[in-house]
Parts: sequence; C-alpha cells; structure tokens
Amino acid sequence: MESTKKQVSLEVLPWLVVHSDGTLERLTGTEVCPPGLDPETGVLSKDIIIDPKTGLSARIYRPDSILPGQKLPLVLYFHGGAFLIASASLPNYHTSVNKLVAEANIIAVSVNYRLAPEYPLPTAYEDSWNALQGIQAGNEPWINDYADFDRFFLAGDSAGANISHHLAFRAKQSDHTVKIKGIGMIHPYFWGTQPIGSEVTDEARKQMVDGWWRFVCPSHKGSDDPWINPFADGSPDLEGLGCERVMITVAEKDILRERGKMYYERLVNSNWRGNVEIMETKGKDHVFHIFEPDCDEAKEMLRRLALFINQVEA
Repeated sequence: MESTKKQVSLEVLPWLVVHSDGTLERLTGTEVCPPGLDPETGVLSKDIIIDPKTGLSARIYRPDSILPGQKLPLVLYFHGGAFLIASASLPNYHTSVNKLVAEANIIAVSVNYRLAPEYPLPTAYEDSWNALQGIQAGNEPWINDYADFDRFFLAGDSAGANISHHLAFRAKQSDHTVKIKGIGMIHPYFWGTQPIGSEVTDEARKQMVDGWWRFVCPSHKGSDDPWINPFADGSPDLEGLGCERVMITVAEKDILRERGKMYYERLVNSNWRGNVEIMETKGKDHVFHIFEPDCDEAKEMLRRLALFINQVEA
C-alpha cells in the first residue's frame, strides 16, 4: 500500500505541500465558519458576491445595534496568509473582524481575493481592486444605508497590508475611486533580497520567507520584485501613496518587523504629505492577534486601530 501514497515534491511550510502528481494540499487556513450574529460582540455579518464572473466575494459586517440613518466609517479589509491560504470566512479572521467592528463601531468588508498558486499574482491585487470598485457600485444595502464614504479606510494584516499599500497608489491614479482616508497596516508583508536588521542573523527564517515569495511570484527579481519590496527598482515613490493617514503595527518577535519599521521611516522621510504612526507590540510574533484574539496585547492593538479610524480631524 505504501506505493500508492502521494510523494511530496515541494514543501512551502507552514502553508502547503505540492505532491508529485501536481496536486496541492493546504496544511492550514482552510477552515470556514458561517456569517451571522456574533453574540459576544453584537456584530452582524453576511456574505456577498462582488463579481459573479470571477466569483469574487466578501463578508460584510455591521454592528447589530446600528440605528436607521446612522453613518459609520467604512473599512475594506484584506486578510493575510502569504497570498497562499486563508479566507474571510476562516474562523480566526471572522473573530478578529467581529472584534474590530465592535471596538471601532464601523462597517467592514472583508475580501475573499483568490489565492496563489491556482490564481497567480497579480490576481489577488486585481480582485482587491475590483472589490474596491464594487463597494462603490451602490448594489449593497448595508453600504448604501450605513457607510460614510468620507471616512473610508483600507486595512489588512501581513499580505493584506501589502495589498492595501498597492491599492492606495492605484486609487490615487484613478478618477473613479473613492478617496481613501487612511490605511491600517498590521504586520505588513514586505521583503527584500538583502537582509536588514534582525534578518541578518536569523538566516533560517530569512530563507523561509524568501521561499514563500519565490513560490508565490516566480520571477528573476525574486524578493526585490516591486510587489513585495516597496523600495526596489520600479517601485512607485511613496509620495504617491493615495491616503491622508497611515498606521503601521509591528511585533517584536516577527521576522517581518524590520520591513514595517523601514516602511515607517521611509514614509516619514518622503515627500508624502500625510501623517503616519507606528506601534510595536513587545514579546509577540507575526499576526499574534489572529491566534490570540483575547490577549491584552491584541485588545490594545485593536483599541489603537479603532482610535486611528475614529480620529477627528483637528
């Protein structure tokens, strides 16, 4: 019977393995949970189709206690997972967005962009752009009734923060896109060929992340592809980032921490005219808030994001 077992030809750990017959097996991030009323947070959600042609969908959230005519900030959210795993209906993400909606008192739309390698990049970016266009189309009653487009934000963790960065450039160049007030970047997935900071001594994790990106986006540019390295040749100047405010969160033990800090420093020293802030969580690793949503540090990070979204202009 041993001979009938599939052979693994490639491991992209901890996300997936590719078998010798070409089939893909995701090792994590495949669980789903239904939308509905979350009794803990009092947040209501439902699934919506954004583009019937591609099947692009999203999960939309609102406080159940919202009053008729009440308008709340609108957040377009992009989940993480290295462009390889997860969805808006993954229980961990569903829980996290419920908590953010309750804490910040917002309308949120969590996007189910299609995943690599079945849908190679830039599919995730195109799906996310289409979601940005789709929520403005006037087809969704919750958005029409409750969303304040003057307080429109992008947010995401890891790969989702990376997507937000790219969308903000594209939005600025488009005449038909709502103005983005701000971006909340949680542990952004940026990278580069040359190691910086703690990456220099953490060779194992540096090679691991190099391998993720090589698998997702095979090209001669490697980790200096502008999709993953915002400061590589061919990347747009940060001056063109199409929003007024940015909040970046990093985690002390995260191998991606140095890239988030570098992004903050480059943004501060650029000709971009907005306001940027950074928050570092001590003693925690990458997207800890997804795995430990009830820890004090996760609550504090969501509290800070909520303040960022609800900040009143002086």
